[in-house]
Amino acid sequence: MNSFQWTVAGTTADLPALNYGRLETWLEAVARSHGKLVGDLNYIFCDDEEILRVNRQFLDHDYYTDIITFDRTGRGVVRGDMYISLDTVKSNSEERNGDYDEELNRVIVHGLLHLCGINDKGPGEREIMESHEDDALRMLEAIPQK
Repeated sequence: MNSFQWTVAGTTADLPALNYGRLETWLEAVARSHGKLVGDLNYIFCDDEEILRVNRQFLDHDYYTDIITFDRTGRGVVRGDMYISLDTVKSNSEERNGDYDEELNRVIVHGLLHLCGINDKGPGEREIMESHEDDALRMLEAIPQK
């Protein structure tokens, strides 16, 4: 029933060296913890120029961001396409003096949490999203490396 795709778009992005099987197990567990099943999830890693193009074309926004999530969820099954700018993930991790891999995992689950119905634009919603991200990252720590 579930299908994960991990691809690249843009001219300078490369597919990150991640344990994709572990990530898929984790994302399925996060979705279940929110009462959802995983359907087709497409993660598209890109550079800043590609995410800016997507932002302009589909959202009429003229700025860089770390992730854009296109939601196709229905009947309790999360489905969607998530564009992740590896450039912005890197700059965000550097600004926060944080770990790049942890920041990338946070952004990966951020998209899934949007598909689960958690928002981050309204008053107080950013803090709720961050709490769910933190909970999800703790779940990832409990999943053994394969």
